[in-house]
Amino acid sequence: MLSIKTERLILRRFREADSPALYAYLHDPRSSCFFSLRLSDEASALAEAKKRSHDDKYIAVCLKDSDELIGDLFAMPEEDAISVGWNFNPRFSGKGYAFEAAHALFAYLFDDRHARRLYAYVEDTNQPSQRLCQKLGMRLEGTFMEFISFMKNGQGQPVYENTMQYAILAREWRALKG
Repeated sequence: MLSIKTERLILRRFREADSPALYAYLHDPRSSCFFSLRLSDEASALAEAKKRSHDDKYIAVCLKDSDELIGDLFAMPEEDAISVGWNFNPRFSGKGYAFEAAHALFAYLFDDRHARRLYAYVEDTNQPSQRLCQKLGMRLEGTFMEFISFMKNGQGQPVYENTMQYAILAREWRALKG
């Protein structure tokens, strides 16, 4: 089970007690890629927190001082690469928490799990996530035009979005660390 401490954060497995904080940012997700995870009420938040408490793919990001859940990371192994991502409560944006958490996760995945490659999908309209990928040393590999739809327009037709793929290899990560 994953448990990582940084200067200000703890990355750990979810707990049922995280459900109110999980609901706070998943009842109305800011990023369309999380629309499918939208939580309709506190009961669905409790069920989701319970489900995540048995799965190491979703990682709770908590403040070290209070253990308050402020967001989550995910790491989904796919063959010899790992799909990574993040979703944070907007109340905590602009404080560097996403970078601190993702950097710690990347270090763990490359150093301890010996990952060969990490990659992330980011909507072309999601500037904060694009900047985070770049700050983490990821390079833009390409943009998938009209790649996926997470919502429908007023006529019920899918609205497709452009999705960018960022990635970093283990050797690139090691070169960044010097």
